[in-house]
Amino acid sequence: MTTTTRPPSRTAARRATAVVLAVLAPLAIWAVAVPVAGLDLTATPIGGTATPVGALAVVAGALCAGLSGWALLAVLERRAARPRRAWTVIALVVLALSLATPLMGATGTEMLILLSMHLAVGAVLIALL
Repeated sequence: MTTTTRPPSRTAARRATAVVLAVLAPLAIWAVAVPVAGLDLTATPIGGTATPVGALAVVAGALCAGLSGWALLAVLERRAARPRRAWTVIALVVLALSLATPLMGATGTEMLILLSMHLAVGAVLIALL
């Protein structure tokens, strides 16, 4: 029995690239802030305790956002009358909501770094997906 696999479509390849770039963007910001500049980056979730922000957390968060956005877009393309518009509006709302944690759980430089990482992921995904 021979199995054949279809090559990924251009759309899938483009979207996979968008997810990879959405992971690399905040990771680059983290790499400059933490290992290079020597800052201690911690985040305090609303109602939680301060937690160090490591590379794995940055990658996992961006990857979850990217794959979730891709999945939502795929569903909307099958179900919505205007999938691009619906996805963009939803993505902007989710991005705005994601900013609550850095705004409420960090101060000063930490807040700026965390905000820039959130905005980098959002900008890449909204522009490229």
